[in-house]
Amino acid sequence: MANSIYKNDTNEKSDHAAVLAEENENVPAPIVTSEDEEKATLRKIDLHLMPLMFVTYALQYLDKTTVGNANVLGMAVDTNLVGQQFSWVSSVFYFGYLGASIPASYGFVKLPLGKYLAGTILLWSIVLACHGATTNFAGLVVLRLLLGAFESVVSPGFSLITSIWYKPSEHAWRHGIWFAGNGVANMFGGLLAYAIGRIGNSLAPWRLLFIIFGSITFGWGLVMLFYLPDTALKAKWLTPHERDIAHSRPQTATHNLQTSRWMFNQAIEALKDPKTWLLFGYTAFTSIPNGGFTNFSGLIIKGFGNDRLHTLLLTMPQGVCQVAFTLVSSYLASKIRKSRCLLITILLCISILGWCMVGYLPINQTAGKLGGVYIFGAYAAGFPLSLSIIASDVAGYTKKTVVSAMLFLAYCAGNIAGPQVFLEREAPQYKTGCTVCIVCLCLGICCILALRQYMDWENKRRDRELGTVIEAEPKLILGLKDGVTELPAVGIDETDWEQRRFRHGIIGLNQKNCSNLFIHYFIIRGWAVLFAKEYIRSWVGTYVLFCRQEFVKQIARALVFSAYVPPGRSPNAAI
Repeated sequence: MANSIYKNDTNEKSDHAAVLAEENENVPAPIVTSEDEEKATLRKIDLHLMPLMFVTYALQYLDKTTVGNANVLGMAVDTNLVGQQFSWVSSVFYFGYLGASIPASYGFVKLPLGKYLAGTILLWSIVLACHGATTNFAGLVVLRLLLGAFESVVSPGFSLITSIWYKPSEHAWRHGIWFAGNGVANMFGGLLAYAIGRIGNSLAPWRLLFIIFGSITFGWGLVMLFYLPDTALKAKWLTPHERDIAHSRPQTATHNLQTSRWMFNQAIEALKDPKTWLLFGYTAFTSIPNGGFTNFSGLIIKGFGNDRLHTLLLTMPQGVCQVAFTLVSSYLASKIRKSRCLLITILLCISILGWCMVGYLPINQTAGKLGGVYIFGAYAAGFPLSLSIIASDVAGYTKKTVVSAMLFLAYCAGNIAGPQVFLEREAPQYKTGCTVCIVCLCLGICCILALRQYMDWENKRRDRELGTVIEAEPKLILGLKDGVTELPAVGIDETDWEQRRFRHGIIGLNQKNCSNLFIHYFIIRGWAVLFAKEYIRSWVGTYVLFCRQEFVKQIARALVFSAYVPPGRSPNAAI
């Protein structure tokens, strides 16, 4: 199996190394730096890149969800939308996104990254402003299709920027920072829509909404055009030595070099990798609830008896919760190593609780249902964590772009399907939609836990083949001596399959595997306490016997065993 995975085409790699050396000929090798210099460079990168990405992502979310606020302000009436037509206006955005995902991934390799992103921002801002001139369903469909195509570049592009500017241990927190722009846009989008809705003007408020938001985004696109560098070596706000450090520091462990060469073998490998399809499944299942969340949460709140302006104000706490979930989970992922899959699972469980509250609480319990609306968006905080998995655990520039494209294909497919399960005749309960969302989130949990187990198995298989245990997240600094570090300037663009010493950083530390403690203790003990039926107790007892084998850690076996003590057996007996 190893021979089929670890390729060693010496001629191809040497040729590719020559290409990379030529592309990076201005970089001295090796680069000597101190730890203080590296930290200072990192702070400078954060202060320049994070605000640019945060604001852009906030505008991207604001622009694509403006249609929901516009509908609250009367767009459906003015454009004569009937039946499920608003659902299709919401969904068609993702048809454009879907169709553009693969060409966008090719553009990341062939075009200057900074200018490519800035150009698409300018294009979508123009398309958004044109929404204000539409008068019918057909016009909205065409413009939403174009908007989706142009916005498809931003999320995978920002994830790629994060992976080539930052080390793997820094990915989760940085992904969380710029993704938090979603929540901020959710907060202030409703407030801005409320303010615009009160403007006395000859234009309908929803038309003014599109024009104002489009104009703001166009201005920001010009800022991005001048300030977002294509590569670290072209960052004008760094000194020449800082550029060399910024270019080299993320590459020492993963050989993840930015290159303009499209590697077809890496693209094929991406499609063969089980990680790709498990992430695809997770994203598809969690994107179906996202289609409902982004387009119907306002209508759900309005259905509680609020007028359209107060509905916009009541959507603001959604954004607060989303920012909190995103920043807390991303921060924990950066501090508790290899915890991303577990944090995603917890977020999905919170979201399931929210959908249950919205769909199944009595219609008169509006406070409880409103609370459900505020927390059912917790799943969205798992999205930057899944992007950070690609950034950290997929190596090879072309492979990374293809896996990102596959993830966004799944994202589009789920968001296309999502609005269709929210039936107009079921408003404001939307029981069918809530039930489908709950099932999909459960399937998402299955996918992310399967991904975790696969990566654990792959790490152990590689350790057995090499006859040594390698740290799951190796240190990225090489040659540290007397506070001075030598960073290689140019490497080889290798995939995680080609690097025999590559280890996935998703699995836990040597502390007794906290996921087993969570799953086997809390869930099993909870079942035993809440449903103290004989058949459940028997099932748990059987599970304990299963756990006595070497499938879980001994500490986890002890906790599971404590959930059910067979008759005549001492709780303190050895397992």
